[in-house]
Amino acid sequence: MGESRYHETYRSWQADPEAFWRNAAAAIDWVKPPTVILDRQAGLYGRWFTDATCNTCYNAVDRHAEGARADQAALIYDSPVTGSKLSFTFAELKREVATLAAVLLDMGIARGDRVILYMPMIPEAVFAMLACARIGAIHSVVFGGFAAKEMATRIDDARPKAILAASCGIEGAKIVAYKPLLDEAIDLSAHKPESCLILQRPQLAATLRSGRDHDWAGAVTTAREAGRTADCAEMRATDPLYVLYTSGTTGKPKGVVRDTGGHMVALVWSMFNLYGVRPGEVFWAASDVGWVVGHSYIVYGPLLAGCTTLLYEGKPVGTPDPGAYWRVIAEHKVAALFTAPTAFRAIRKEDPEARHLKRETLSHFRTLFLAGERADPDTVKWAEDILQVAVIDHWWQTETGWCMVGNPVGLGMLPVKHGSPTVPMPGYDIQVVDEAGKPVPAGQMGSIVVKLPLPPGAFPTLWQADERFREAYLAEFPGFYKTADAGFIDADGYLYIMGRTDDIINVAGHRLSTGGMEEVLASHPAVAECAVIGIADALKGETPCGFVVLKAGVNTPHATIEAELVQLVRDRIGPVAAFKLAVTVARLPKTRSGKILRGTMKKIADGDAWNMPATIDDPAILDEITEALKAKGLGA
Repeated sequence: MGESRYHETYRSWQADPEAFWRNAAAAIDWVKPPTVILDRQAGLYGRWFTDATCNTCYNAVDRHAEGARADQAALIYDSPVTGSKLSFTFAELKREVATLAAVLLDMGIARGDRVILYMPMIPEAVFAMLACARIGAIHSVVFGGFAAKEMATRIDDARPKAILAASCGIEGAKIVAYKPLLDEAIDLSAHKPESCLILQRPQLAATLRSGRDHDWAGAVTTAREAGRTADCAEMRATDPLYVLYTSGTTGKPKGVVRDTGGHMVALVWSMFNLYGVRPGEVFWAASDVGWVVGHSYIVYGPLLAGCTTLLYEGKPVGTPDPGAYWRVIAEHKVAALFTAPTAFRAIRKEDPEARHLKRETLSHFRTLFLAGERADPDTVKWAEDILQVAVIDHWWQTETGWCMVGNPVGLGMLPVKHGSPTVPMPGYDIQVVDEAGKPVPAGQMGSIVVKLPLPPGAFPTLWQADERFREAYLAEFPGFYKTADAGFIDADGYLYIMGRTDDIINVAGHRLSTGGMEEVLASHPAVAECAVIGIADALKGETPCGFVVLKAGVNTPHATIEAELVQLVRDRIGPVAAFKLAVTVARLPKTRSGKILRGTMKKIADGDAWNMPATIDDPAILDEITEALKAKGLGA
């Protein structure tokens, strides 16, 4: 491993941020190149490339289709749940996208109109996002199978002219009918879209409502036979590319706005400098197009950089077994995989010895990237041991759109410290502060904030809600963006994320990190995964409670393991943690992107009223948690 160029690169950004991003912007084909790099007076904290014009679809598709990459695979679709595989070159992708874009124009969709996409992990979802970008419509992807009531709130906020949906999705062995959910959502919403374009999947056809619903395949065939395509619209760099909803604390979703120009500049910069992936190589983000990772690193990032991107309709385990990821990496010659730590915990639980890995040869595979949830050191070590490649934790949010803190593989890796996503990327001045907004010494925990302005690619505001943006993100620490994460920076400048600020629990006046306790529990040889929450305690304020899922094949009595875990936390963190309660459960409640629903678990434990989270993977798990807590004398 040679000397990393990270420090000189970061210093060059610090010395002249505008020159740094002007250079990065040279990787984009602009219609009108920027002369203004950052207008500090525009927007809520400044806007990037305010006088430039461009088109995202042109940069992601056309420039490659018209150049040397025309016959290179742009998109590989691999679906173990339907037994199908497809590959599209850049030239083929351009034909698909330009034809679908013409269909959207025929539906009366114009530049600036919103289009909601309600799609599973199929090529048409990618075509739809790019077709919207092509004509300047603003797409808002809602995770396929999302509950009707939640979908209705997004329809009312985005006010889409049209909705593009598939008849169904496939979750493991289960077929989820999307169309009835879509119909109910439209019935519930005050705003009514003018039309819906419905893709009929062979696994389950949907009933179309006359007057409103149109058949996707029929419309595309008609346009193709007539030779109709749409050109790329010239967009301002500050025009919105998409709105992506993230759950708000008030129950009203927050529409994160992504702009057109800065987004491209940041993603292209990240593809090599951070992920170390070159044009022509295969990049796989095992996420969903409904989440920010799917937007940034299934669809836009790899295509903008001229890489081949992989779209996987399956799970880490069960489609068909815990070797699914290894098969995909080997078969499609994947250079780098980006997934959630949860996926690796699931694989490890089912196959702790990694026997399925021995069937495959991962000769092209160099790097595993983890993000989306804290990567506990135990899972990282396991992945390093079985894969014998670099395992890189990195940290970012829906709001930022790309990595805030990571280990820049392309610039030369820095030493890995387990438990830390490493160092800030250029564009991010990360600080740890106390409640008064004052920086705290190295090693001391506090709130993690980012000095304004945020870099290109980060959100400029929330959809139609500047004041809400200011209140939620900028008001508490003036001059800084509040990440709502807590942690510390060590003496070497490495950041450690210890949980959301509401995951810092107050035990008899001591501020303790649930993430630190989870690290200890995860180190026990019988534990596959775990979650620690603070539950209300009349005497101490809060006491920690640890939920643990055991590895397959563990036969030790649960009471014995629970006692060992209590002792382990006492030994590693000390009596101050007041850790006395470990609860063994069969599984943890998660969102479909793999985030553990700690807040809901806490409400159940405290006996508070709670609502079923819209993004939950399997609602039955909450009943299991309730029963496990009742057995310990907790909960309602």
